[in-house]
Amino acid sequence: MAQNNIPISEVYWALVDKADRKFSMIRDLPFYGGTRYDSYFHKVFKVYTQLWKFQQENRQKLVEAGLKRWEIGEIASRIAQLYYGQYLRSSEANYLSESYIFYEAIVSREYFKDGPLSSQDTNLVNKQFRCLARFLIVSLVLNRREMVNHLVSQLKLLVEECKRTFQESDFKEWRQVLHEIARFLKYDTPFLNIRPLRYSMILDPNPDSLPHVTSWEGRRNLRLREAIVSSYHHNEVKFTELTLDTFRMLQCLEWEPSGSFYQAGASTGGNGISSGQNGQGSNRPNYSQDITDPLLPPNPRKAILYHPAVTHFIAVLATIIEDLPPDGILLIYLSASGKRGQGVSSPLSTGAIESASESTVKNFQSHDMASDIQCSSSSTSQHNIPTHSYSQRNDNNKHNHPGCLWMGSRGTGGSNCISPSDLIPFTRRPLFLIIDSDSSHSFKTLRGAEMGEPSALLLSPISPSPATTDSSGHSSGNQFTMFLTAPLQAFCRLVGLSGSNIDMAAYNEADKLLTLSLNTWGSTLATSDTLDPVWAQILCDPFLRRILVRFTFCRAVLALYAPTFNNKEFVPDCLPHLPDSVLPMTKASQTAILQIAHTFGVANQFRFTEGISAPENGV
Repeated sequence: MAQNNIPISEVYWALVDKADRKFSMIRDLPFYGGTRYDSYFHKVFKVYTQLWKFQQENRQKLVEAGLKRWEIGEIASRIAQLYYGQYLRSSEANYLSESYIFYEAIVSREYFKDGPLSSQDTNLVNKQFRCLARFLIVSLVLNRREMVNHLVSQLKLLVEECKRTFQESDFKEWRQVLHEIARFLKYDTPFLNIRPLRYSMILDPNPDSLPHVTSWEGRRNLRLREAIVSSYHHNEVKFTELTLDTFRMLQCLEWEPSGSFYQAGASTGGNGISSGQNGQGSNRPNYSQDITDPLLPPNPRKAILYHPAVTHFIAVLATIIEDLPPDGILLIYLSASGKRGQGVSSPLSTGAIESASESTVKNFQSHDMASDIQCSSSSTSQHNIPTHSYSQRNDNNKHNHPGCLWMGSRGTGGSNCISPSDLIPFTRRPLFLIIDSDSSHSFKTLRGAEMGEPSALLLSPISPSPATTDSSGHSSGNQFTMFLTAPLQAFCRLVGLSGSNIDMAAYNEADKLLTLSLNTWGSTLATSDTLDPVWAQILCDPFLRRILVRFTFCRAVLALYAPTFNNKEFVPDCLPHLPDSVLPMTKASQTAILQIAHTFGVANQFRFTEGISAPENGV
């Protein structure tokens, strides 16, 4: 590289300039569209690989020439962002793992901490903040909770140090980010992480062992290849572009890695940080090897859309549909209010906090590739709208906008809403729709209006069942989504059990009962003579099958729950209809719910028909 007597430092800075220009080229590329942007990623990554190797080989000379530690950290941070961005585009877990490795090295080696805080300028401190925030996102998605807690502690410490050193205006927005992650972790409790949300080859049925569907021999087997996961609720609990609901659904549509990735290895310190050099040391666990399992199929690709404009949502949908392979099915998850100006709220959230937090997230993400998701947000402000007045206006004019999901706060007509008719042009390809909304049942009009392929629909109750705890019904995420992603935890929350008062022996017993019941429901569906072909052709896909049998459990629980018994407003629905053999009032369904309720000692919260009883010995 340093031929013709060109100084090492000049070669290095020329490489830095080239890498920066390449990085700017891909910063605004979307995180959807299949493999069409892979060539851009590989070109940029090739330059950064060359740059990283060059600085490693010439570290001492470059330091003597004035290279700062934070400048090394900046390169590592860019590489980590490249990996995370490619994970968002491909859903391949190894990219997420590599991103984690580089961020871990940056934080453990304190690249952005150059001497005492009082001697640093605010730009360098902001680099520390941005690195911690980005690393938090990666650690959350990987479910590395020890590291998440460690990073939150570091973020708090850095905020306190800034309070003593700089003016409050220099770091005020980062305090709001700290509020946001604290709020997220408060409601995404450790209780929700007892069992991984991802599909586990150990805990879930092996895909090769799924029963053969006998009801429709002329079927084709569809596989979940793509998913759009989108949420729009006002003041919903979130961190950056991940809301609680999209965060859980994201994990639910991925494979749980094998190996020791989630085990705290002996090679890590008490805080979960390894001491390897530049993330490549021999004394650190090989996360990439642990998380990559050649026996596992690839994860379905996912587009995560936070508060998208309706036009952006439709554009993403059209792009993904165009790339859907012949054997593919697209899952669309939509969580939004059917009443304009209403949605998820929390006593912790205020307009001021939401405003500052939104601004801060966009601010630090404008420096990384996640800015595209944030740019997809609605251009309208959400925190200046008086919810009560909009609720009244919606009640007075509800017939003007029947059956839609509101994806914005301002405007009239259809500019801020998604209606069933918006999806009809895309029913030329197989769709699996999950609608979590108080207007979910309006999407029943899709059935029979498809333009080529009949769609599968799972529709939330119009109203969530009143849980014994968490009267708001939303701060811990939507009830229906929780049943689909963490069914036993959703059951416990419904009946008033939480991580602080739950008997783990009873929980483990109930988990075995639920697993047995879900497998039984799956076998019943597969062998039913009346199973609709729409369901028959997706039962071979492990992700869709798991969601469908969890829907059956959810429906049975909410139908038998005493406070809402025999009230259709609180019961989810599906189209096409499932066979009568898995309806809530069948003996098998009632017995399954009674056994789980009996294990927790909450059978009195449900209503069962005469003659239904739990076995004396449990399972």
